[in-house]
Amino acid sequence: MSLSQDFIRFACARSALRFGEFKTKAGRLSPYFFNAGSFNDGAALANLCDFYARAIVASGLAFDCLFGPAYKGIPLVAGTAIALAQAGRNLPFCFNRKEAKDHGEGGSVVGAPLVGRVLIIDDVISAGTSVRESVDIIRTAGAQVAGVVIALDRMERGTGELSAVQEVEASYAVPVISVACLDDLIAYLEASPELQQNLGAVARYRAEYGVERTRER
Repeated sequence: MSLSQDFIRFACARSALRFGEFKTKAGRLSPYFFNAGSFNDGAALANLCDFYARAIVASGLAFDCLFGPAYKGIPLVAGTAIALAQAGRNLPFCFNRKEAKDHGEGGSVVGAPLVGRVLIIDDVISAGTSVRESVDIIRTAGAQVAGVVIALDRMERGTGELSAVQEVEASYAVPVISVACLDDLIAYLEASPELQQNLGAVARYRAEYGVERTRER
């Protein structure tokens, strides 16, 4: 089983990926919902971050530091740094506070200094707000954005013809790496007898709102 298919199986087993009818931020009725908050114990987080690390290594992307946007990105960046270190690549990491601290070490960034090429670790890209804030923080520190890594690319249109992921890639000229995408989910449903009843609804949603990928993970 491929990395992406293995991840989708894991997400379904943890109920992080659920099927039914869910209203998105755009007001669409989606037949599936992904919630990274469901990876909420030590073993699940370790497995999730191992998927991130494997996707990063497979991408071949060059970077010097990891950054996790508050709040969901904080455990993700720490766990991914651990997983990469266990795979033989020890890298510095940091994350931001929502509000700058005015005592102690002060500032809005916790952890290693933001230097060189910085890879952003997040759960998903919806409106791209978290990525924009992260890019501002990284560039203000004098560092460069190397790319963004997310768990799932929904591959659906944002406000225009591009998806939220494609908008980020176009706006900042950086790659977005996803552990899995909607096409991977559809392929998994096709091969899964116990979940195949959801295939029609997901495929129709893809036909109505989907976009084609423009980059390889």
